[in-house]
Amino acid sequence: MFSIKVLKANGETKFVERGEEEVYLVATSAYEEGDRVVLEYCGTPRYFVFQADDAMGAALLFVKGNIEVKVPFGEARRGYSPKAFAGSCHYIYARFAADEEVNAYRNQALNVYDSHENTNSYPHASANVETRNEAVFAARNAIDGIKANSAHGEWPYASWGINRDPQACLKIDFGHTIETDKVVVYLRADFPHDNWWKEITLAFSDGSTVTGNLKKLAAGQTITFEKRTVNWVEMKNLIKAEPESPFPALTQLEVYGRVII
Repeated sequence: MFSIKVLKANGETKFVERGEEEVYLVATSAYEEGDRVVLEYCGTPRYFVFQADDAMGAALLFVKGNIEVKVPFGEARRGYSPKAFAGSCHYIYARFAADEEVNAYRNQALNVYDSHENTNSYPHASANVETRNEAVFAARNAIDGIKANSAHGEWPYASWGINRDPQACLKIDFGHTIETDKVVVYLRADFPHDNWWKEITLAFSDGSTVTGNLKKLAAGQTITFEKRTVNWVEMKNLIKAEPESPFPALTQLEVYGRVII
């Protein structure tokens, strides 16, 4: 048994539906500041297909407890589609994921509903720096699946911005063990405003590292390596090209592989 809810800022329930394996909820009022969409689950960790907003679509998530998605207001909305969470009718959905969905060779880093507050669903992105702590430069933008990279500062051109910090590091936690052999990097390519990294290091939870050489490209750049079994990966040691702009950034990081549980 699990449930999906819309809660007010004070914790009051606005809408709720419960089910055994599959639940949908139609919320028939406009959101207010402080509202959040919640998947309540207290069973054994497992994969769900979860849709907190019909404009953002569904995500395949490894769930270890309750998921809370805060409805964005104010500055936070700049990192989301203007259609997301808008209007007065919302279709919310959750179900247990099928084995074929979970076990497919796929991008293990994709999570459109990630956030700073996310602690119970995976994958989860975090970083030691984000430009001015603005939503359009947050770590979550690097795993939301949106690859538009020819501009910056507004959705759909959100990115992970490093605030010109040479020690910047992005971590993606998978929540359990996966086997991976490929990473695809989409640099932000708002040239000539943007710089790019000519070299990056991928550091894995098993202690291994892989160095990748990148070019001044808008297209995805693939880094392949021998299969390794890991729980997380970090993108670090970011060496920018010289003497270009001081503003390199990351639009998307994809990590391909299979689940091992």
